[in-house]
Amino acid sequence: MQYLYGNHVLKSGLGRITESTPAYAGVVVYSMADIPLGFGLTAKSTNEARGMEPSGIVVLHQADVGEYLRAEDELSSSRMTSRAAARLLGRAAAAALSRRPGPGACEALAPAAPAAWLAARRGAASSAAPRLAGKNIFQLRAAAGAVEAAEAAAPPAAQAGAAEIVPLPTSDESDRLLRIRHSCAHVMAMAVQRLHKDAQVTIGPWIERGFYYDFDLPTPLSDKELKAIRKEMQKIIKMKLPFVREEVSAEEAAARIRAINEPYKLEILESITARDPAAAITIYHIGETDHPAHWWDLCAGPHVETTGDIPADAFELESVAGAYWRGDETKPMLQRIYGTAWESAAQLSAYTTLKAEAARRDHRKLGAELDLFSIQESAGGGLVFWHPKGAIVRHVLEGFWKDLHLSRGYDLVYSPHIAKRDLWVTSGHLEFYSESMFDSMTVEEEAYQLKPMNCPFHVAMFNDGHYSYRDLPLRWAELGTVYRYERSGTMHGLFRVRGFTQDDAHIFCLPDQIEGEIRGVLDLVEEVLSAFGFTQYEVNLSTRPEKHVGGDEIWDTAEAALVKALGAKGWPYVVDEGGGAFYGPKIDIKIQDAIGRKWQCSTIQLDFNLPQRFDMTYTDAGAAKQRPIMIHRAILGSIERFFGILVENYAGAFPLWLAPVHARLMPVNDAVVPYANEVASRMRGAGLRVQVMERASIAKMVRTAERAKTPVMAVIGAKEAEAGSLSVRLYGGADLGALPVGDVIDRMTAAVRSRTAF
Repeated sequence: MQYLYGNHVLKSGLGRITESTPAYAGVVVYSMADIPLGFGLTAKSTNEARGMEPSGIVVLHQADVGEYLRAEDELSSSRMTSRAAARLLGRAAAAALSRRPGPGACEALAPAAPAAWLAARRGAASSAAPRLAGKNIFQLRAAAGAVEAAEAAAPPAAQAGAAEIVPLPTSDESDRLLRIRHSCAHVMAMAVQRLHKDAQVTIGPWIERGFYYDFDLPTPLSDKELKAIRKEMQKIIKMKLPFVREEVSAEEAAARIRAINEPYKLEILESITARDPAAAITIYHIGETDHPAHWWDLCAGPHVETTGDIPADAFELESVAGAYWRGDETKPMLQRIYGTAWESAAQLSAYTTLKAEAARRDHRKLGAELDLFSIQESAGGGLVFWHPKGAIVRHVLEGFWKDLHLSRGYDLVYSPHIAKRDLWVTSGHLEFYSESMFDSMTVEEEAYQLKPMNCPFHVAMFNDGHYSYRDLPLRWAELGTVYRYERSGTMHGLFRVRGFTQDDAHIFCLPDQIEGEIRGVLDLVEEVLSAFGFTQYEVNLSTRPEKHVGGDEIWDTAEAALVKALGAKGWPYVVDEGGGAFYGPKIDIKIQDAIGRKWQCSTIQLDFNLPQRFDMTYTDAGAAKQRPIMIHRAILGSIERFFGILVENYAGAFPLWLAPVHARLMPVNDAVVPYANEVASRMRGAGLRVQVMERASIAKMVRTAERAKTPVMAVIGAKEAEAGSLSVRLYGGADLGALPVGDVIDRMTAAVRSRTAF
C-alpha cells in the first residue's frame, strides 16, 4: 500500500477524520494545492511536502487494501493528471470507508488518535505513536507496505479481521452442493431455450465449484444476454417446479429426442447404448408434463427436489467460452456458459472475493510483470521460455531438490528425450496413451518418439544391470523433461503445457520393503513441501479396481503397506475404494495455498505392470529370479506447474532464499556509487544475488524495487558510506534503519541457508 496526498481525497466524500476515528492503515493526506505526491512528480515537489502538516488521516481496513492498491497500480501504469489521480484514489478510499470496517490487524501502522500522531510529527513526545514519530514520507510509505505483505500471505477471509471464514466446499465434498449445481445447469438450459427457441442443448454437468452447459446457437451470446438468462432462471426458481425422474427405454428416449429435434442428445443416447445396451435410460423433467413451463433433459441425475431448492441469491453466470463438441476440433464449435452456485449468498460472496484475489495473483500476469517467463506463440503453444529471473528461481529450486534427494539416499540419473517407437510399444504407452503423445518421427528409416514419461527409461537402466536382493532398494531420481500433446484450447499458462520437467523418481524394492520406502517418501514429501510454506495436506489412498494386473496377494501386501505407512505418518486420509490404477494402488497428496485453494502435487504409485512388461528381475537369496516392486513418485509434480503455484501462493513476492534478486542497493548520489559497487561485490562473494540500481530519485528506486518485490532494499547515502553501513528496509515495509554491512551480509546468508526470513 502507498500513502496518498492531496486535497481531492477529502473533497471526494471522505470528510474530516476526527480523533475518535479508529485507524487501521493510514493514508496521510497533505494539503498541497490539489497535488497528490508520489506519482512521478519531481523530487523538489516531494521534498517541499516534507515540511507540511497532514490535514487528515484516511483509514482503510486491511481487507480493503487490495482494492486501493489495484487503483494505485492502474494509475502508476497510465498517464493521468494529478487531479484525476486524486479523485480516483479518493473514491477507492471512500468506498472502503463506507463499509464501516471493524477492528483489524493493522493498528500498529497508524496511531489511534490523529492529534497524537500530529504531535509526534512535530517532534513532541508521544507514547501513542512512537514507531511513526519523525518518519519522512518515504519511510511512512514503506511502513504501510506491511499491509500488502500481510494481505499476500493470508486468505481473503482472514484479511477481513473479525469476518468469519466462509467454507467453500467443492462438488465432491458436498452432495447438496452437487445437486444444486447440477440442477442449476438444467435451469440455465431451460432458460436459454425459453429465450432462444433455436438453441440446441448438449451436456450440462456440475464441476468443482460450479457448472456449465454447452449450446449450439446461430449467434454468439453476449454478457448482456447472460444477464437476461440469469433473470429468466430467477423466474424458474420462483415457480418451485419439481424435478421428476423418469426411466424409459432407449427406443422411447430416441423417439422423444427426435420429436424435439435435439441431434446432440440423440448422439449421447447412442453412445450410452453402444457402451452398454442394457443401460438404464433416465429423463429428468422440470415441472409436470402438463405444466406450461415443462422442460426435460436426458440425464442420470441427481437433482434437488424442486427449482425452489436452488438459493436464488447464491448463483451467478460467469462467462461464455467456445468448446468443440466432444472436444474434437473436427466437430461443431459450441457456446459454453459457465456458472457457479452455492448454498448461501455468503458463500457466493466469499467465492467472488476468492476469484478476485486469484486474479490478482494470476501467475501469467505476474510472470510478465516480474519478467519470469513467457510462452512464445511464434515458437509454439505450451512451450515455456525461462527468462533470467525465472531461470534463477528454477535453478535454486532444482538445486534444493537435488541436494535433498542425494542426502536421502537417492541417485540422480539422466535419460534421453526421445526413444525408438518399439520402447513405447513394450511399455504399453502407445496402446493406452497415444492420444497424449506427439506423432512419431522417422530417423534412418526407424520410428522414434518424444517421451511422454520417464518410467521406461529408468526400467531400461535397471535391465542394463544385474541386481540381487542385497542391492535393493534402488532409488533413482531425475528432473526429466517430457512432451505431451495438449489441445490448443486446453493449455493454461504454466499449469498445462506441452513440454515440462517432472521431478520423477522410481524406487525398485522387495515386497517387504514397501512400507519403509513409502514412509520415507512421505517424510520427503513433507520436507520438500514445507520448505515452500505448504503445511496443510489432503491425502487420498486409491485401492484396487475391479480390473487390474497382478495377483491378489501382491495387491493385499501393497495396500496394507500403504495403510501402515500412512498410519505411522499420522496423516488423516480418505480411501477411494476401487479408485486405483489398473497396475497398482496409489497415494495422492494435495497442498493448500495462501488463499485456501488446493493443488494436486505429490503422487506415490505402485506399479505391477511395467516390471512384467519389461521382464524385470533380481536374484533372491535362493538364486531364483524374482520381480522387483516398482514405485513411481513425484513430489512437485512438474517444475513448471509447481513454479506457477509458487508465484500465485506468494503473489510474486518470493521468500528471500528463492527470490531472483536478494537485495537492491540504492545510491542516493553519484558520489556513493563506488561504495555501493564495493558492497555488491562483497555480497556476491558471499553467494548473494544483488543489484546496484541506476541513479534516480529515492522515490523512483523504492517504487521500482517494491514493484519487483525485492526482499531486501538498502538506501546508501553519504552517512552510510562513511560509516560502512546500509539503511535497510524489507519488502512489506519494515524499516530496520542503519546496519553494518557485515551484519547485513551475515544475516542474509544465514536466512538463505536456513530458508527463513531476514
